[in-house]
Amino acid sequence: MKIAIIGAGNLGISIAKGMLNSDLKLDSLYLTKRTISDLTNCNFGTKVKITANNNKAIQNSEIIIVAVQPKQLKQVLSEIKCDLQSKHTIISVVTGRKIEEIESVLGKEIAIIRSMPNTAISVSESMTCLCANQKGEEKLTSATTIFNSLGTTLQIDEKLMQAATVICASGIAFWMRLIRATTQGAIQLGFDAKEAQELAMQTCLGASSLLVKSGNHPEQEIDKVTTPSGCTIEGLNEMEHQGLSSSLIKGLVTSFEKINQI
Repeated sequence: MKIAIIGAGNLGISIAKGMLNSDLKLDSLYLTKRTISDLTNCNFGTKVKITANNNKAIQNSEIIIVAVQPKQLKQVLSEIKCDLQSKHTIISVVTGRKIEEIESVLGKEIAIIRSMPNTAISVSESMTCLCANQKGEEKLTSATTIFNSLGTTLQIDEKLMQAATVICASGIAFWMRLIRATTQGAIQLGFDAKEAQELAMQTCLGASSLLVKSGNHPEQEIDKVTTPSGCTIEGLNEMEHQGLSSSLIKGLVTSFEKINQI
């Protein structure tokens, strides 16, 4: 594969790291950024070419992952339009920007895929949602191959992409905050900071892995831990009295309302 990532910020770099650590067969990987000095300490290896020239990256690639800021998207698309050919596939990971907005600049004859991964893509554990325009549907298999090597993918209707962004991309931050809170609680109960974080992280990973491998509903696994008159159910009930589930849902809805204003 010949891939270019236009806009190597936090997400772009995470995607690049994930690709380099995956089983993908990369012929070349171009990373572009206006200030390329920001990338000099990343040690990507010999397959990666760093440039400030978007057009050069596109001319030497077939799959173009656009990872710029939303406000920069139309300008960048206008700049690269002249270099796009039928062989190219555009994969946009730009928050909140619809396929029709990209088509308004590039036209409907270019394969366009809208993708929403999260930063766990750098360790090949992203949850990535995909949708495409009519031309892009022909290239969804390739896009799925790429993102399956970097985690898990789900093809969805574009109308759900804003919600997917909140659940999966913003969701990384929400889960990090829950892990931090568990860590703080463990410190209060007597563990040092390093031990507390290890306990919180592995327990979170274990809970997720149980659900993935068993296919069970969370409440089925909760029932296995909550013995009558036990400490677990008492703790859970107190968390619910304090609004745990309610605050999480309200946070998700608030983020969704915000992303629809972008």
